[in-house]
Amino acid sequence: MSAVEPGSATSGLVERVKAILLQPTATWEVIDGEPATIGGLYKGYIIPLALIPAVAGLLGAIVFGYGMFGVSYKPPILWAVSGAVVGFCATLIGVYVLALIIDGLAPSFGGTKNQIQAFKVATYAGTASWVAGVFQVFPPLSILGLLGLYSLFLLYKGLPKLMKAPEEKATTYTVVVVIAAIVLAIIAGAIVSPIMGMGRGSGLMADHGSSAGTLTVGGNKVNLGELEAASKKMEAAAKQMESGKGPAPTDPSILKAYLPADVAGMARTEVTTGSGGAAGMSGSQAEGVYTKGDATIRLSVTDLGAAGALAGMAGAFNVESSSESDGRYEKVGKVDGRMTTESYDSSTKHGEYNVLVGDRFMVAADGRGVSVQDLKAAVAAVGVARLEALAKKG
Repeated sequence: MSAVEPGSATSGLVERVKAILLQPTATWEVIDGEPATIGGLYKGYIIPLALIPAVAGLLGAIVFGYGMFGVSYKPPILWAVSGAVVGFCATLIGVYVLALIIDGLAPSFGGTKNQIQAFKVATYAGTASWVAGVFQVFPPLSILGLLGLYSLFLLYKGLPKLMKAPEEKATTYTVVVVIAAIVLAIIAGAIVSPIMGMGRGSGLMADHGSSAGTLTVGGNKVNLGELEAASKKMEAAAKQMESGKGPAPTDPSILKAYLPADVAGMARTEVTTGSGGAAGMSGSQAEGVYTKGDATIRLSVTDLGAAGALAGMAGAFNVESSSESDGRYEKVGKVDGRMTTESYDSSTKHGEYNVLVGDRFMVAADGRGVSVQDLKAAVAAVGVARLEALAKKG
């Protein structure tokens, strides 16, 4: 493929993406020595990949709506398109600004200023986050977007190599740039959010001067003390992912043992397990299928690993919501202190019941031809208290 214009052909773009994701060390070596231009990087790599989350997010918004924990809202198409365009433009600007920061900080950490090299770092380090943006097209898969945090690892590997920072200062240099990247993401979100209408008429209020106060958004009270604690967990989790030393996933055979032999009078007929991960981001799962006649329940126990701390941020917002229409209802809120989502359609007898346990495990029951009580019984049979004890052991 062409080293100068990685996206001049579709095959070249795909090969570069695969290479940087699967063989980052060797690929950064190649990138370090290849010629490039800022325009070429934008045209051949940044723009095509940045379109992935923009388009996926647009389709997801139009088809499924925006949502979290079972609460969703489908925006007007024009509104969704506007948000996607602004978000896409913010990404392009963000890459440019991040490259300037990388270049400007280089001398402070013993590196060499080089604008093109800095643009290479900002460009290729963003690969994982852009590719992971594809999961925005289908909300149930949105949690997999956290795989985009692999971009932190790519930055860690490429920054000192291309900017010639000495080994003893490379880590600090990387951390400072990561912080700058996070700040840029927050700024980009602040730009896009008003256009997407977030917070419009929400009655945003806060008690000032104390982290123990509350924040009210759209009628939901946020405990700032809990939010601060959750933020610290998230920060620690992100550092673990960056260093490649995230918590080891629970052995799937251990999770399998939490699946009961039968639930709600239905016998277990199938069990599947698996685990995997990369760069400090790992997880594992055990799933059982329970059947009786035409009735089926899929019961799963998933170890979210370090990503669980990110998911746990939702608990600090104390979100409570419910909706009901045409025999279908959805509820979200805390049950016994645990974030829980529940949905059920009485006409199809299809529903879901999910519980986040110990900011680490997700217990989910999805059933057809069953009652919501059956789904709750399935989750209860796992023993969430035992899972919480397992989460505390680390």
